[in-house]
Amino acid sequence: MKNLYIVLSFVAISFTVSAQNKDTKAADKLFARFEYVDAAKEYLKLVENGKGDAYVYKQLADSYYNVFNTEEAAKWYAKATETNQDAETYYRYAQMLKANGKYEEANRQMQKFAAAVPSDSRAIAFKQNPNYVPKLLDKTKLYNVDASDISSDKSDFGAVLYDNAVYFASARNGARKTYGWTDEPYLDIYRADYDNGKVTNAVPVRDLNSKWHDGPITISADGNTAYFASESFKEKESEKNKKANAKVSQVYLFKATKTGDKWGNIVEVPFNDKTFSNSNPSLSRDGKTLYFSSNRPGSIGGTDIWKVAINDDGTYGEPQNLGNKVNTEGNESFPFISDDNKTLFFASSGKQGLGGLDVYQIDLSGGEATNLGKPVNTEKDDFAFTFNGTKGAGFLSSNRNGNDDIFAVSPICGVDVLIVVTNAKTGEILSNASVSILDDKKNVIATEMSNAKGEVKYRVECDKPYVVQASKDGFEGNTFAVGKSKGPTAKVDAALQPIDVIVTPTEVILKPIYFEFDKSNITQEGAFELDKLVQVMKNNEKMVILAKSHTDNRGSDKYNLALSDRRAKATVQYVISKGIPASRISGKGMGELEPKVDCGKDCTEEQHALNRRSEFLIVQ
Repeated sequence: MKNLYIVLSFVAISFTVSAQNKDTKAADKLFARFEYVDAAKEYLKLVENGKGDAYVYKQLADSYYNVFNTEEAAKWYAKATETNQDAETYYRYAQMLKANGKYEEANRQMQKFAAAVPSDSRAIAFKQNPNYVPKLLDKTKLYNVDASDISSDKSDFGAVLYDNAVYFASARNGARKTYGWTDEPYLDIYRADYDNGKVTNAVPVRDLNSKWHDGPITISADGNTAYFASESFKEKESEKNKKANAKVSQVYLFKATKTGDKWGNIVEVPFNDKTFSNSNPSLSRDGKTLYFSSNRPGSIGGTDIWKVAINDDGTYGEPQNLGNKVNTEGNESFPFISDDNKTLFFASSGKQGLGGLDVYQIDLSGGEATNLGKPVNTEKDDFAFTFNGTKGAGFLSSNRNGNDDIFAVSPICGVDVLIVVTNAKTGEILSNASVSILDDKKNVIATEMSNAKGEVKYRVECDKPYVVQASKDGFEGNTFAVGKSKGPTAKVDAALQPIDVIVTPTEVILKPIYFEFDKSNITQEGAFELDKLVQVMKNNEKMVILAKSHTDNRGSDKYNLALSDRRAKATVQYVISKGIPASRISGKGMGELEPKVDCGKDCTEEQHALNRRSEFLIVQ
């Protein structure tokens, strides 16, 4: 990503030359001015002239890193790390390797990084889960990602949809002066019309744009208030960078109000400061909280996600860091708060991703940040994810095609089903319960064990019915319906009854062990009942059982005897499979020889069902 809003600092165009290190002065001055394209050319000249060393290699690699030339960056990081380097160099090298799909090599560099800074949250995450990529690649697809009508041949990013208008930042205005970092024109804020997925008539918002960088932007629910990023030069504020011999600007946040069709009354927010930057604003729909990225004091890494309260009288609270569930020692930026003010989307280079920046989401009421997976994320930089819940549409920025472009995102309709397993009598949470989810054809989609909170989460398709099966030793297994839903979430309270079986001196009495018509395989419902017998036998280690299987009187005597014998054997095999020794249970098929109800040929369906049964006799 060539986007300058990650580093959050700008340099003026006019400079004067001053002396630098004898060999690297020209390249160093360009690097300090963020003119990375030209800096790389100067460092390459040093290498070609035999003056390359670890410092030159690292500066060259960092130059390419900052314009996201991943192959060249990886090439020169490899040279730089031939001698000892700081931990962050190993981390950047790993990022560039991942961006090129070289995950095993990236892991080797991450091992060096983790050894150098073992307490870094990125190092801890790597050591806990070093081979996370295959699981991330298998993650359920959450969104479709398609090319949009917005993108140009220049950098475009930060698109956000409000009602029927899309606002975004772009460098497409070729008539303006270019910026040294990207060799592209300065950024402006643009507005375009939105109609059923089509984006047309993109024009600059001249009331907000200046001769400096402007954008991205966020707009209030009523459309009359905007917060946007621009440069501190706008306020005639800057600091002298002696190494670059230049005035350095910061990124500031500004507020504007709309009167009629005109934006005006542009004022900077009071928490700007010429020693750090604030950028990438996102305003909550209730207008009470502004999220933004900043490298202000108190940041965990280079750039963090922060929030600030907006009071009813228009004043602001004290900016608050969102903490280590969101932020890392790397860079976090481009926050976007969902319409319901619950879910925060953001980009991070510090969390476990596919390479470069990845997009994550987190429930601000609790939980951990999760990677959105492919196709939202790729090995390249993916950032500035926004979503309009009313329209069911959003945007993503990415350099996956070599340039910062805007992509359209549409959700794949899915429901996140949360199953909580409890003791039906006491309400106690049940961990390590087996929980399966089945489709409407009784196909098992997945099976997992409940966690310490008794929870299992599954993501399923919208508008389809599902069934949850839950079981645990000592409890009656049961099934629970999951009705058709459009999501986004559904909850199933899977309350299991403790096993309480009637045991007489001669028999263990269970509910009927049902078999499908003309079949002998154990069904899930039958398994739930047989689990009770297993529990009784585990509690009474000397108990020996004879399982007798009976049929109704439909069909020939010979056929019914064979069918019941198969069913008795299937019952025995199930119990043995649960850890009961084969010496403690046997089975016998009785066919129709011992009916429960002797009703002859005039049996009702209810009487047939009573006769079609299993009995568990205690023989010892």
